[in-house]
Amino acid sequence: MLGWRFPPLERIPVAAKRRFQLVLIKPSHYDDDGYVIRWWRAMIPSNSLAAVYGIAADCAGRRVLGPDVEIDIAVIDETNSRIDLPSLLDRFRRQGGFGLVALVGVQSNQYPRALDIARPFRAAGIPVAMGGFHVSGCLAMLDGHAVGLDECREMGIAMFAGEAEGRLDLVLRDAAAGRLAPLYDFMKDLPAMEGTPVPFMPKQYVQRTLGFSTSFDAGRGCPYQCSFCTIINVQGRKSRFRSADDVEKLVRLNWAQGIHKFFITDDNFARNREWEAIFDRLIELREKGGIPLGLMIQVDTLCHKIPNFIVKAKRAGVTRVFIGLENVNPDNLAAAKKRQNKITEYRRMLLAWKAQGIITLAGYILGFPADTPATIRRDIAIIQEELPLDIIEFFCLTPLPGSEDHQTLWKNNVAMDADLNNYDVEHVCTAHPRMSRAEWEGIYREAWSLYYTPEHMETLLRRAAATGVPIGSLIKLLVNFSTTVRLENLHPLQGGLLRLKRPSERRPGLPRESAWRFWPRFVLETLGKHAVIVGMIARLLWLRRAIARDPAAGSYTDRALTPVGEDDDETLDLLTQTTGGRAAVAHARKIAELTAIGRDG
Repeated sequence: MLGWRFPPLERIPVAAKRRFQLVLIKPSHYDDDGYVIRWWRAMIPSNSLAAVYGIAADCAGRRVLGPDVEIDIAVIDETNSRIDLPSLLDRFRRQGGFGLVALVGVQSNQYPRALDIARPFRAAGIPVAMGGFHVSGCLAMLDGHAVGLDECREMGIAMFAGEAEGRLDLVLRDAAAGRLAPLYDFMKDLPAMEGTPVPFMPKQYVQRTLGFSTSFDAGRGCPYQCSFCTIINVQGRKSRFRSADDVEKLVRLNWAQGIHKFFITDDNFARNREWEAIFDRLIELREKGGIPLGLMIQVDTLCHKIPNFIVKAKRAGVTRVFIGLENVNPDNLAAAKKRQNKITEYRRMLLAWKAQGIITLAGYILGFPADTPATIRRDIAIIQEELPLDIIEFFCLTPLPGSEDHQTLWKNNVAMDADLNNYDVEHVCTAHPRMSRAEWEGIYREAWSLYYTPEHMETLLRRAAATGVPIGSLIKLLVNFSTTVRLENLHPLQGGLLRLKRPSERRPGLPRESAWRFWPRFVLETLGKHAVIVGMIARLLWLRRAIARDPAAGSYTDRALTPVGEDDDETLDLLTQTTGGRAAVAHARKIAELTAIGRDG
């Protein structure tokens, strides 16, 4: 099984009687000016696209449409590839419309763009299906007609809710027979993952992402109850896992085409029941098999309490870890039902990753009920001073369709933004009890400049030099996260290298700009932005050189790098500046006292 290969499309026999055209499209979405967000090299690989491609390639290999039908698969990730509509339409015409356009992994902010992509295909009579978090989340949490789903029905787009393992065969057969159902709903029957086709993308698609990396999910589902999260309502509360054999298979498939960097997209890999078996297999592949694995994983704030987890993560090839920190105010965490985050453990957890020389990234949500511009500024200053974090990714608290927050507001008829394009966790989509819309939007943009100051970026580089964090990799991240919002008005995770635009791709309903106005402005803007980026790179490289020449660089320390001590409860602003922080400290002390009494007794 470990030597299995996806069938190369170029070897498909030309004598086949019929050729089914399967076009997999991962839509992007529109920026505030109405242009599709696309890059020469995009930041993040699409795991949904890799997962569906792997399943589709397996269907093609098994000839699920019959022995005389071949399946030709085309892949388009719109964040890094243009949709050539005339060419695709011609492709279908040459096969008599025999095929399917599948809009894959469509999130709520991508839903308007997905409909715009589907429209000309449906006008030409080509079957279209759509799946992803928006469709699945709305069907799981709402009434089946809410939040734009009727637009799919009106256009004749088949909606797919759930996961495609073991189910794509049915959709392909129905499309080939011209009888696509309006809805395929598998939300109450989520499949097991072990032994199913693994996520995979051919090299020509992977190389369109920064870092030449791809992704896979080793598990799905989450046991926690965060009210802002859609994962628990789309992938379920019960966790499902791939086996170590499955992970080895996908690693070897990718290594055979020269790819060895992976983003493991599990919402919380630390709660994957198979984490140790998977790490052990990856360690073997890396240390004995000679595969130079580079991994990024996502974990919770209590992962350091799992014996050997962080040490084995390092040996397995983890170089970056994303932590769902979300906030440093326990009152906000409680309001979001994220009670598993214990701020009294934040420093221990981050220092444990630092001890292994691993870059730490954290998600931080702005707009919880207790937030104000003043408290957010205070909390960012506390993080800079007291937490050994490298990169912070700021988000606006957003009632995403499929989340409990959205369901609650929808059932109570609370006003929310009607434009789904704005549900990208960087736009304000509903009212806040303590901030106006303008204040909330303003502090979101200000937060990036507050954290990524020249002084703090120098501090981050000095901490990296003292703890063994790879400075070159950190500089790449700092350049992206310190410039993307102010230059592109986009979240860094939506960023990339060399923004690409076309006047013909502006959102329907907005005026088309003339080429004489569009292209000169675009070229000048691009040159200006890259001048700023080059300046930032030069500054950080100069700092790197200065630190390398500093004989005391290896012994650098500050408050954030200081080991956790007994006096933290009284000296750290993290634990003393909020009511919730002081209560958390008191609770931790009480637990410690009771534990000590139990041992003594």
